[in-house]
Amino acid sequence: MKSINPDDFKVIGKIDLSKIPTNLFNGASDDAKEDKLDKVQAKLSELQDVMYAHNRYGVLICLQGMDTSGKDSLIREVFKEFNPRGVEVHSFKTPNSTELEHDYLWRHYLALPEKGKFAVFNRTHYENVLVTRVHPEYILNENLPGIEKVEDVTPQFWEDRLEQINNFEKHITQNGTVVLKFYFHMSKEEQRKRLLRRLEEVEHHWKFSAGDLKEREHWEEYMQYYEEAINKTATQNAPWYIIPSDDKEMARYIVAKIIWEEMQKYTDIKEPQLDEKVKANFEMYKEMLKK
Repeated sequence: MKSINPDDFKVIGKIDLSKIPTNLFNGASDDAKEDKLDKVQAKLSELQDVMYAHNRYGVLICLQGMDTSGKDSLIREVFKEFNPRGVEVHSFKTPNSTELEHDYLWRHYLALPEKGKFAVFNRTHYENVLVTRVHPEYILNENLPGIEKVEDVTPQFWEDRLEQINNFEKHITQNGTVVLKFYFHMSKEEQRKRLLRRLEEVEHHWKFSAGDLKEREHWEEYMQYYEEAINKTATQNAPWYIIPSDDKEMARYIVAKIIWEEMQKYTDIKEPQLDEKVKANFEMYKEMLKK
């Protein structure tokens, strides 16, 4: 099985999603992919334990993609070996009434990882320049100054919002949060098969939503806005990775491997050393515990 190089998936320069493959054909069996994933899972679990003790960095994993692109199952498979205290998953749906009383980034600030922990955003702050871009009427729910009707949501509004997101990510990375962003690049045909499977197989009925079909009608718009958002927010401090996602098993391994490889750059993440005075008294402490 060919080695995974994070730079092969990292967005460097302007991208055209229509020219990027949605499947990485490398001839590996599902068993081989799962075996590779298992090994990376174990490494990530050990890393998180060290991070928890080090207590200097938090890691934010951002997952974006169309419905059925495999985000939920990836979270289950990639992070299942983590100590539960070390990872939190947040699925951002339509803002509730409390969240709408604040700016659109407020709820994302609240969910940022503590030092020593991972946070996974299953759908992220980018929904505010994707779903709202396809459905600009949603912006009216935010009750923003100067926005009275859909026509008030101008191209400059979206430029400003993308800049705000860049500033948000710059701020949190400068304060100890490692940000890795993954776009699950799935073909429209693969989505059709997965939606059909939800209708045909009883055990998957609960996953089906008629709303998914409505959003599917806007596929081309979503591709346009994903491409624009990625191109305008792929930065050195908060990089984007485009993950071929027609093959779920391969996508899981690629994401896990990228996280592992990128975290190796943080060579200062080490278990803290005990104070020398404490170490010098080890024998005394042992004697105390024998009583």
